Amino acid sequence: MFAWLCANIGTILIVLVLALVVIGIIVKLRKDKKKGVSTCGGNCAHCAMHGACHQQK
Repeated sequence: MFAWLCANIGTILIVLVLALVVIGIIVKLRKDKKKGVSTCGGNCAHCAMHGACHQQK
C-alpha cells in the first residue's frame, strides 16, 4: 500500500488541489446566491430566461 501511495503521490496531490478548488467555487457561489448576487451579465433583453431569474419589482 505504501509503495502505491509513493508511486502515485503526484496524482493524489493534484486531485486534492482540484477538489479544493471546486469546493471553494461551490461555496462562493452558494454565498453569492444567499446574498442575492447574480452571476449573469445583466443584459436580460438578450437572455432566453429573461424574466425568470430576477424578481419583478
